[in-house]
Amino acid sequence: MRRMSVSTAVAAGAVLFLAGPAAAHVSIDPGEAEQGGYATVNFKVPNERDDASTIKLEVTLPTDHPLTSVMPEPVPGWDVKVEQAKLDTPIESHGEKITEAVSKVTWSGGKVEPGTFQRFPVSMGALPEDADQLVFKAVQTYDNDEVVRWIEVPEEGGEEPESPAPVLALTPAEDGGHGGGGDSDDDAGNGDDAEQAAAEDEGEGTGDSAADDDGSSDTMARTLGIVGIALGVAGVAFGVQSRRRGAGGGSAGGSSSAQ
Repeated sequence: MRRMSVSTAVAAGAVLFLAGPAAAHVSIDPGEAEQGGYATVNFKVPNERDDASTIKLEVTLPTDHPLTSVMPEPVPGWDVKVEQAKLDTPIESHGEKITEAVSKVTWSGGKVEPGTFQRFPVSMGALPEDADQLVFKAVQTYDNDEVVRWIEVPEEGGEEPESPAPVLALTPAEDGGHGGGGDSDDDAGNGDDAEQAAAEDEGEGTGDSAADDDGSSDTMARTLGIVGIALGVAGVAFGVQSRRRGAGGGSAGGSSSAQ
């Protein structure tokens, strides 16, 4: 039983040892994005060496599907260099003819220490609509002059290469159109909101007019009520006074008759 446990532990250790390097390659995160849109991805660089630090990363962009916009985000402690190359076939973007596109992005000057990793963010687009993936070949350089080339293209359904290149999978846009179609949806939503707001304003205006009319009617009713009460009080007072006068005259007449 003890021998079996030792054998199992050794086998497990061998599996982990063999799987370690393959699992620590340069990768791209997230691993997928929508066709026709723009995306911000991170090139994740782990340090595979115990006695050396990564000091440079070079990422080559695909030339078969050039990207018109590539903007790396500054990474503290690292310098970034963006290289462009002329296109064999110019492309159009937003009505303009593009003859050059970014071909390589290089980060240097910093360090990825042993046992750590570093993310290098890049905003890119517009992503092609006629491709299901983009391959970004990467070269990792250590401070002991070792260079690791992550340039092997993985084959669908096949085993992962020893040094696979980062791959960004492209999926159809959710709305069935261009990746930037969300802007049109927003505009449509804004139009509906405007119509709703106008209807609410009109309703509020009608309500205000009705409230004003009700207020005027209520004020008039109160005024008439006060006038009626005043007239009633005056009438009562006049009647009481008339009675008093009549009573006084009768008393005077009685006294004259007695004399």
